Amino acid sequence: MMSVNANYPNYQGPVRDRVENFHGSQLVYVLWERHLLFCAPLTFLADPEMSFVDFLSEILRPALAPHPESEQLRFDEAKWRLDGEDFQPDLEKSLIDNGIDHKSQLRLITPWLSDLADAAI
Repeated sequence: MMSVNANYPNYQGPVRDRVENFHGSQLVYVLWERHLLFCAPLTFLADPEMSFVDFLSEILRPALAPHPESEQLRFDEAKWRLDGEDFQPDLEKSLIDNGIDHKSQLRLITPWLSDLADAAI
């Protein structure tokens, strides 16, 4: 998880992004490396009991659909990192059983896709 420090001395504000505040869901960050049409990791609200394959098909694929290379995206051939470590997801297991918990960051790595760097302008 990413820690945040307040810019004000002795700040005592409420922490609003605790998992308890999401009514059984959790935040999951996903960065599609080298695909800067999305300039930062995307944030999704997901059920931790959702299977990884359902997360990909129901949440991630539709979110990435506006990208011109999204139709060439093959999740089964992608490389993944979870919170900075190499990761091989079990598609049938839930997010939480894959170790993806509240505010985890997934990195989707697709070296066969070039992003917009090779686009003719």
